[in-house]
Amino acid sequence: MTRPTLSREQQRVYELIESTRTHVFVTGRAGTGKSTLLNHLAWNTEKQLVISAPTGVAALNVGGQTIHSLFRLPIGVIADHDIEQNAEVRKLLNTIDTLVIDEVSMVNADLMDAIDRSLRQARQRPLESFGGVQVVLFGDPYQLAPVPGDSDERAYFADRYDSMWFFDAKVWQEAELKIVELTEIHRQSDDTFKMMLNAVRHGMVTKEIADVLNGAGARTPPNDGTITLATRNDSVNRINAAALKGLKGPLKTARAEVSGDFGGRAYPADEALELKAGARVMFLRNDSDQRWVNGTVGTVTKISGSVWVEVEGEVHEVEPVSWEKYKYSYSATSKQLTKDVIGEFTQFPLRLAWAVTIHKSQGKTYDSAVVDLGSRVFSSGQTYVALSRLTSLEGLYLTRPLRPADIIVDQNVRRFMQQRPAQTPAPEAQAPAASVETTAVDDQVPTPLADA
Repeated sequence: MTRPTLSREQQRVYELIESTRTHVFVTGRAGTGKSTLLNHLAWNTEKQLVISAPTGVAALNVGGQTIHSLFRLPIGVIADHDIEQNAEVRKLLNTIDTLVIDEVSMVNADLMDAIDRSLRQARQRPLESFGGVQVVLFGDPYQLAPVPGDSDERAYFADRYDSMWFFDAKVWQEAELKIVELTEIHRQSDDTFKMMLNAVRHGMVTKEIADVLNGAGARTPPNDGTITLATRNDSVNRINAAALKGLKGPLKTARAEVSGDFGGRAYPADEALELKAGARVMFLRNDSDQRWVNGTVGTVTKISGSVWVEVEGEVHEVEPVSWEKYKYSYSATSKQLTKDVIGEFTQFPLRLAWAVTIHKSQGKTYDSAVVDLGSRVFSSGQTYVALSRLTSLEGLYLTRPLRPADIIVDQNVRRFMQQRPAQTPAPEAQAPAASVETTAVDDQVPTPLADA
């Protein structure tokens, strides 16, 4: 499989991570290539590197292990409870040079502190943050937020932390976190559209920007199965089920093969994938021959053993692929970390794509989409995630006009990014500096859109 080459900006961040022990938070707007950089780091580092993520699907996407599984941590608030570690876990944690956490914006402050405490304990370095391990975080807090727990958990966070967010963990009061923001957007090429998306990201949408977005989105979407990005699962399921039912021809069901210790129900694709000829589908994996990428949308033309999908006038035979679940372990023989496959999930890398939730569209790219914000947007960053999936303004269709209440930016994120402004990668790789420059994002601060 051909791996994309890094831009100069990405290369500088890679060199910073690879050549220093600095704790780094790699962030950036949608489409700036955070995933590309992470994959390059995984394949090219000479460090003993472990990749983790807060959820099963996120871990599968980056070939890593969930945080709870890696550290053997209990689900829920850990607080100051004892952390139990057997000899296997202690040996594993002692071999790590660099810990990567993807989708870190979904990691809460308590879990971040538990990671810190686990590493100090296992490595017997109680006075050193993360037990001397370099921590590299990837994510965009303007897109995904940690999921709040029950009322007792929310009360605990309110009493102990400034917020639930990872950046308010106690460990960062003693450990320095260098924030590096990738700025080169690879998804969109139109500077005006980039500016509008940036305004949405920061909650600085003016009436003029809203008018342009609403004017573009008010057009009638083409009747070609253009994907709908919706806020709610029930809306997505209803759209997909109705569209599939409306197709003639037999319904075929492909059942996934699950082997080994895959565990849980957070599968990367449908366990039972229902398809008909004519179905609109979205690819869930990059193709090794580069015929499609994760997020490419096409139409099923034939189902017979394999599935044939038409993409931009060309029909491709699609076969099942396997997602591998990994577990890190310590090899006493080699004195090295090993990453072993402990389970496999095999299914066609397809999902019905007349509609998908905005959350599941994360990381995807679409030339056109209908954005359905429903009666209201109910989480910060949701509107930004939806709009930033699009490659251009010409592909935007809205089921209703954007309203001021749709542009939600978490105030804790705003506080964090203003207090500890990000540094754009310098022209030459350099050691971390105590002072960092703000990004060019806020050079012009427009007046936020107000209710009429």
